[in-house]
Amino acid sequence: MALDSDASYRALRTRDPRFDGRIFVAVRTTRIYCRPVCPARTARRENVQFHPSAAAAEAAGFRPCLRCRPELAPGYASIDAGARLLQTAIARIEGGALETQSLGALARGLGISDRHLRRVFLAELGVSPVDFAQTSRLLLAKRLLTDTRLPVTDVAYAAGFRSLRRFNALFAQRYRMPPAALRRRTANPSGGHNDGHRLRLGFRPPYDWEGLIRFLQQRTLSGVEQVDARRYQRTLRIVHRGAAHAGWISVMPGRGDTLDLQVSASLGRVLPQVLARARSAFDLGSDPRAIDTALGALATPPGVRVPGCFDGFELSVRAILGQQVSVAAANRLATRLVRRKGTALTDAPDGLERLFPDAAVLAACEPRELVALGIIRQRATAVIALAKSCCAGALRLDPEADLDATLQVLRDIPGIGPWTCDYIALRALRWPDAFPEGDVALQRALHVRTARAARERAARWQPWRGYAAIHLWRRA
Repeated sequence: MALDSDASYRALRTRDPRFDGRIFVAVRTTRIYCRPVCPARTARRENVQFHPSAAAAEAAGFRPCLRCRPELAPGYASIDAGARLLQTAIARIEGGALETQSLGALARGLGISDRHLRRVFLAELGVSPVDFAQTSRLLLAKRLLTDTRLPVTDVAYAAGFRSLRRFNALFAQRYRMPPAALRRRTANPSGGHNDGHRLRLGFRPPYDWEGLIRFLQQRTLSGVEQVDARRYQRTLRIVHRGAAHAGWISVMPGRGDTLDLQVSASLGRVLPQVLARARSAFDLGSDPRAIDTALGALATPPGVRVPGCFDGFELSVRAILGQQVSVAAANRLATRLVRRKGTALTDAPDGLERLFPDAAVLAACEPRELVALGIIRQRATAVIALAKSCCAGALRLDPEADLDATLQVLRDIPGIGPWTCDYIALRALRWPDAFPEGDVALQRALHVRTARAARERAARWQPWRGYAAIHLWRRA
């Protein structure tokens, strides 16, 4: 990505949050790199250089600032095909893809050659995928050392290092201090093995937390979620490298442009995966100013986010149950399903009692079992078919999935209609231009009566129609 030095320095002088996560500022005199919003005194123009990624800054020999913490910078928010490819590759790398497979295998999974993948990374981020992965692991380790009390050994393995010796050597080489020294220099981390881990998540302001929490509050799934005006809590199961990890998380506004994330101790071994899901669920990578500009007068209040999800399969099941019924009725059906088929969870805050049933459990059900819960047969059959497709590996329901291929599999499942596909694309697949044009509430807000008319009215908001949908649902 070509950087305009003059524009980048203006962004640094004004601490412009629009550039946070898009440029990183390296100071030659200190050999430290920062975010453009760093509160430290602005360095002289001749002493700084700009990089398109943290990995590029580190490859040039700079270490991360302990004050502004580059590992908290929000991610990219573009929608074009090239950026979508880059975002998917980054998400898979940050999820540990290169720990278990080669770069060629990662590229094939994205439908491209490894040469093209390297070219994309060099053009946009200034480094190779392997260098990016190494920096990501080190920045994650830095975050865990700063924000948690995990032992250094656990930090190394959670960050994706297979050898403690290799982790210690690389950390000391790159950051010019051993891991233990960083922990001593930073503020005392909060939380421990008994009360979990607390971490911070950065975003670009403004952020309409009140609107997002109201959306989630209206859809609270009893036993699985707890939502009030200030906090979102839920149970969570993550399968990583064949092992299942279960626990709970809590999210609330933090200081400045951050959210505070608390994670139960039982999820300590999958903190990278929890962080990735939280960033997606709370739409922390979006660029609200760019989106609000595109939406124009509709963008009131500013900073609206599209609520994602922590589990794409759960969201998809709930979408099927919500077809042609009210939100309250869909919640009642989902609650019965959780009580009958969900797994009990202990050592969690009051109200968080069960885990949503996984795909294997629902794939083994007979339609009559779900019909007995009040779910009509067509939807019961669709839920089971969805679960079987996930278990067979034919369907992936997360932001890294191929959008078109996933939607085609969903359309081929009897009982899943266009509204459900669009809703899943919006919240589980995180496609920002998804627009459930058949939704009656959206049509009412647009003062039209057909899906076609809704689609025509919404065309002006492309490529951010998903955000338009959130605004319109509020007005319905």
